[in-house]
Amino acid sequence: MRRVTDTLHHRGPDQSGIWESDKVSLSAVRLKIIDLAGGDQPITSADGNTVIVFNGEVYNHVELRQELEQRGHTFRSRCDTEVVLKAFLEWDTGAFKRLRGMFAIALWQEEEQRLVLVRDRVGIKPLYFYQRGLDLYFGSELKAIFEHPEIDRRLDLEGLSYYLSLNYVPTPYTLVEGITKLRPGYWMEWRAGDVKQECYWTLSLWQENRHTLGSAQEELDGLLKQSIREHLLSDVPLGVWASGGLDSSTILHYAAGMSSQKLKTFSVSFQGKSFDESTYFRAAAAHYGTEHEEFDLQPETELPGVIERMAYFADEPSADSGALPVWYLSQMCRRHVTVALSGEGADELFGGYNTYLADEYAEKARQVPAWSRRTLLRGLQLWPVSDDKISFEYKLKRLLGGSLLDPATAHFFWNGTHSDAERKRLYRHDGRRAVRDLFRWMPGEYAQSGELNQYLWADQRYYLTDDILNKCDRMSMAHSLEVRPPFLDHRVIEFANSLPEHLKISPAAPSRDGRLKYVLRTLMADKLPPAIVQRPKQGFDIPTHHWFRTVLKPLMLETLSPANVRATGLFDETIFAQTIARHLDRKANLGYHLWGLLTLFLWMKRWNIQTAARN
Repeated sequence: MRRVTDTLHHRGPDQSGIWESDKVSLSAVRLKIIDLAGGDQPITSADGNTVIVFNGEVYNHVELRQELEQRGHTFRSRCDTEVVLKAFLEWDTGAFKRLRGMFAIALWQEEEQRLVLVRDRVGIKPLYFYQRGLDLYFGSELKAIFEHPEIDRRLDLEGLSYYLSLNYVPTPYTLVEGITKLRPGYWMEWRAGDVKQECYWTLSLWQENRHTLGSAQEELDGLLKQSIREHLLSDVPLGVWASGGLDSSTILHYAAGMSSQKLKTFSVSFQGKSFDESTYFRAAAAHYGTEHEEFDLQPETELPGVIERMAYFADEPSADSGALPVWYLSQMCRRHVTVALSGEGADELFGGYNTYLADEYAEKARQVPAWSRRTLLRGLQLWPVSDDKISFEYKLKRLLGGSLLDPATAHFFWNGTHSDAERKRLYRHDGRRAVRDLFRWMPGEYAQSGELNQYLWADQRYYLTDDILNKCDRMSMAHSLEVRPPFLDHRVIEFANSLPEHLKISPAAPSRDGRLKYVLRTLMADKLPPAIVQRPKQGFDIPTHHWFRTVLKPLMLETLSPANVRATGLFDETIFAQTIARHLDRKANLGYHLWGLLTLFLWMKRWNIQTAARN
């Protein structure tokens, strides 16, 4: 069991513990955030019957403790772990809906021979499990489960199919056959080999006509104050990730007003990209008088080595190249603080991505005959390409390609790579579900609402949890840094999902970028520097197209060699070779496709993942 604990040491280097009986072995590691006496794990009940291991933070543990004391419970410590344990003893699985925070929890009851696992509402913290006969294995990362030698590491072909299209693996799938991710907002019970799962919270849509712009601004202002106040609780140094965008600057604004000390802010810049964010995050830091640290991402000399290290800590491959700046940001940040607040979630809640505008543009483009769009796309593909991902020709090609897909598939295509047709040409064994089938989990109230709400649901359900939060958790925890996203307080989520669509993306706003996140943008209009509120929406432009033609070319050619591709028995070698050649010859910008394939192969090699061809 000690080996399992050691694999997760980076997630909690300050505290660790093991609890074992004839039927169960539990271990935990934890980062020390608040100086609470008796906070070591695992923690057992007074009668020794119930034991808990816990990853994360519960922000309302003080008020829960007071309520439990009124009900007769006594406490030996001041830690949130014991509060969760006593809440479970009082309300059983009904306790989970009372928790506010980010968490993955396991509770074992010895007398009942009962195990309960639970994951927070949106999946900020990961939780994997594997059932083999009557046995159940679980952990915060795949590598913990891999420590059990009887578990086969066979590549899951359905998970691979989704990965090749989406750039991530949607819950509940993984890339390892038999290992599953517990859905956010669910708990699972094991008794003598029988397993059941139940939902305690779900993404729901209660659109309320009572909202005006003014009332929505007032309610959002109050909710953000509540959430950020709770997220600031820490006895260790705390900072704010500041990109200079609307979301992180909103967090910074409220945090600065509540903090009794000068805040620390952290940013990553990349001077070689076409859109330089440094003007904005420096303006935010100056406006709030923070102690600001920034890292200039110029990693050519060490980039291949960092990417190979990321294959270990990523745990499950993600083709989002944005993991790279998060890696460097976390590395820099951890030298100064242990906790950082971030702006994750606002785009998915309030409609902040250009992809939502692309959905609109594609719908208009579909009014043009499909043959005409195909002809134009073929003509554009003859143009020489640049290394710039946000060039006009890149966007136009992507829009035309997406317009030839059905709307649901197109929405996933904007942030993904291979279309269903491209994936089937590349991946020999593809017979899996189309990506649009992910909408089958959508609640009925969304299906009856507008298209924007459906796309927001899909992004909250999949892209946020399995790409954005996955990337943030793995890259930050690789450096033992806890990152907290105040926008993902479930009260903020429920409020956002109650808003009418026109308060998320306004048809009346004077500019394209001003339409996005309308209620948040107008709320912050008189609070933040105007340049930040009015800045164009841009992502962190990682120059993957350029890198695969230069500094990453040797690593790519070695990792994705014909022999390595052939050994998997999974891919069409000709299509694979053509993908690489087209990119190197500047016939197409396929850097994001190649990033996903490189990440996949490095991960399979690092963890000795077996494909069907090897068995």
